[in-house]
Amino acid sequence: MIKFLFPLFCALLLLSSCSSDSKDQLKVAASSVPHAQILETIKPDLKKQGIDLVIIVSDDYNMPNRALANHEVDANFFQHIPFLDEQVKHFHYPIQSLVKIEIEPLGIYSKKIHSLSELNDNSTIAVPNDPTNEARALLLLQKHGLIQLEDSSNLQSTVLNIVRNPKNLKFIEVDAAMVPRSLDDVDAAAVNTNYALEANLSPLTDALAIEDSDSPYANVIAVRQGEENRPEIEALKQAMTSEKMRAFILQKYQGAVLPAF
Repeated sequence: MIKFLFPLFCALLLLSSCSSDSKDQLKVAASSVPHAQILETIKPDLKKQGIDLVIIVSDDYNMPNRALANHEVDANFFQHIPFLDEQVKHFHYPIQSLVKIEIEPLGIYSKKIHSLSELNDNSTIAVPNDPTNEARALLLLQKHGLIQLEDSSNLQSTVLNIVRNPKNLKFIEVDAAMVPRSLDDVDAAAVNTNYALEANLSPLTDALAIEDSDSPYANVIAVRQGEENRPEIEALKQAMTSEKMRAFILQKYQGAVLPAF
């Protein structure tokens, strides 16, 4: 599989090749694990339909939506719905969700304790610093009785919205991709499943706590508004929501990633 580091992508190619107007080529920006892995499985199916799927890998959460809005890619697959909604609200991107594909339950991990009950007063916990994933981590900690938020329905909560913290836990806000690297320096960390898998952490066996399968944070394919009926986009949607894909996700990830369709 050919991978491109997304910030270098357009610098390495001629401007004409960065446009997404090729009828036989479909460019999709995706984070490496599990999104790019999932996309790889449908390459042969799309190839049979005359569509060359090009997967552009980026683990920078800020790049794929910008690239999609700028017509540098045709779709992206890396984000859940609350994150997409926040990006559209903030940057006014003319993009939308096409279809839910999978859920990657966020988990709490540690190299120092074996249970959340072992957290001492003033323990440090690393959480992602983007608005939606920070709220996601805090809601999981609230569910396990460690903190209380002022509004449990607020999917944009931050540490400033904590109204009860009986153990006086200290929160360190870190870029989501860097959270696994903080595990040596903190007592626990809230890690997105894609980054947990990259760090060889098993959500099923290593997580001290993990989101339920009914989490509202389903990962989606996003496309530009008004392009959802393009034949290549429709082919992508059909391939990504097939029974073959459902079986692949269940077998490959053994519950660490769950189908959302």
